[in-house]
Amino acid sequence: MTDRIVSEHSGGVALLTVDAPGSRNALTLDLSAQLAAAVEAAERDESVHAVVVTGTPPAFCAGADLSALAEAGEPGLRAIYEGFLAVARCALPTIAAVGGAAVGAGLNLALAADVRLAGPRAKFVARFLELGLHPGGGMTWMTQRLAGPQQAAAMTLFGEVLDAEAAVRAGLALRVVDGGHDELLTAARELAHTAVAAPREALIATKRSLRTTASLATHEEAVDIEIRPQLASLASPEFTERLSLLQARIRSRP
Repeated sequence: MTDRIVSEHSGGVALLTVDAPGSRNALTLDLSAQLAAAVEAAERDESVHAVVVTGTPPAFCAGADLSALAEAGEPGLRAIYEGFLAVARCALPTIAAVGGAAVGAGLNLALAADVRLAGPRAKFVARFLELGLHPGGGMTWMTQRLAGPQQAAAMTLFGEVLDAEAAVRAGLALRVVDGGHDELLTAARELAHTAVAAPREALIATKRSLRTTASLATHEEAVDIEIRPQLASLASPEFTERLSLLQARIRSRP
């Protein structure tokens, strides 16, 4: 079977699956390029409001293909990064459905998403130093930003592995979803429900504001960032229609 990224657009969600079970979904140059293309296709599809990234069970993603890494110079490394960086850059809301081990570059892929849901068999593993490698792809930045410096040091310097429950406690995962892969994907679609129902432009603008305000120092700066897109949404036909429906429901109450 050919290793591939399976892309399915349905119900407002693009489900992107790293499908390379023979290598536990390790990222090759080709898979990374396919993943980046699949993210871009989801952004172009006006029916898609959210992106879910997962891997064919039992793994989420075992990292970068080690033979490709051994032969890669800087251009090759950056090409391997491109798949998870496309997820990190995605203008749409993103969810990683982590049902198994997320290792090395696979950890980067999981951390690149806005939200992570963990199955009971999920594991979050840095493993770079165990292989004699310096971390790459922005892992040290993402891990410290999400879990704090001490947890990041434990994972990167001391090789601490987080299971699903520990990842939730550390802030790397939102919650644990009991059951198998199908239940995990169902939970991801349920989480995406509000995003799917929202006006797409307002959704994209809100994610853009989240990214911008995360680095601001004051509340006043955040107000200034948010006010223009909020004014634009107030003038939109979607807001007018939804406000009318809400007012009608209120009037109809006994």
